[in-house]
Amino acid sequence: MKLIKNETNGPQGCAFPAVAAEEITEADVARFNAVVSTDLEPWQVEQVVTPPSVHVRQEALLAVHWHPEFVPMEHIRTRVEAMFPNRTDELLIPTQHNQLMSWDGHTGVEVDCFSSGFNRKVQLLLHFANDRVKDAGVLKSMLAHTFKYRSGQLFEFMHTITKPDEDRIARAARGTGADRELIEFVRVNVAKVERLLDERWSDVPRLSVKNKLLRNWFDAMRPELGDTATDRIQAYLKAVKALVKEGFNLSFFYRASEVIEEVRSLGGCIVIPHPEQFWPILLRNYDVDGIEVWNPQSREYTEFLISVVNERNERRTSGRDVLIFMGDDCHMGEKTKPADQQDPEKAAREIGLQPAWDDLGVRKKLIVNNISRRSVISEYKARLAG
Repeated sequence: MKLIKNETNGPQGCAFPAVAAEEITEADVARFNAVVSTDLEPWQVEQVVTPPSVHVRQEALLAVHWHPEFVPMEHIRTRVEAMFPNRTDELLIPTQHNQLMSWDGHTGVEVDCFSSGFNRKVQLLLHFANDRVKDAGVLKSMLAHTFKYRSGQLFEFMHTITKPDEDRIARAARGTGADRELIEFVRVNVAKVERLLDERWSDVPRLSVKNKLLRNWFDAMRPELGDTATDRIQAYLKAVKALVKEGFNLSFFYRASEVIEEVRSLGGCIVIPHPEQFWPILLRNYDVDGIEVWNPQSREYTEFLISVVNERNERRTSGRDVLIFMGDDCHMGEKTKPADQQDPEKAAREIGLQPAWDDLGVRKKLIVNNISRRSVISEYKARLAG
């Protein structure tokens, strides 16, 4: 994704134009081409392959929840090798949203689905040995359908702003303090993105057609608008997006039970990610191999979740133990942005960097049950091999 690398933060507190230009300018076209591109400039490649820190003492590398996005695997591999130079045991499986991707001998995906018993969207991490999904026609068709969710939601997001949906706009404005000037400026710019998408649809990479497109568009305007104005816009967009997600029709998704059944028929494995966001999925007692007890977005209940998994394993009368995982939830695309346009929280995530494994309180609970990165790597590899 090509983005203009800014050397300054731009003017501060820049006011929005009294009347935003409706016509699409050459600058708009250049900005659009940059934010939808999945090609990397040399400076972006350099950022990707150069990690901010090196972990020489970490010898076991477990990462089964991370998103390559549009970053080539060769660059990701260079970063991982530089970051963990002394690893001796490893299991890395990419989990792109609703799209199968492979690393060495394994293939993974993070799929959106819904829990019918609780009528809410959930997500599952699916992992396979590569040969298990070679001819997985049904699963691939299910994922192709679900992949359209994010682009469909983007168009609803844009329509909410450009039509507009007065109720959602009013609620978002109240929640963020957005005034009419900001709302109109956003409307005009989103309308431009909408028109440019329609005009150039056949050339736009499908990976770029998601909600982040609007965030990236306005971030690219940061040099002209300044940080204060851009941050106000991003807060307003985030509020509108939340309302769009809240109203999305869950019948679009396959049920979690349907996804699990298909995965088991292929000999694959399943992990529940960031359960703090999806508490009901733990109550459903799904047939899964593991539960993620730590995630950069879900850290508050790690020790409690370890206890939940341990107690569940102690009660079981048949079958295999539920394994404990930690997910770095790294999105590699964030590392291709100029430093002043990155989300600091997302940019800090790294493939295989899960500090909770080394936290003294967490380790105390893990040691009692003989759980470590190495033990999980060994057991999960065995399950994936079938």
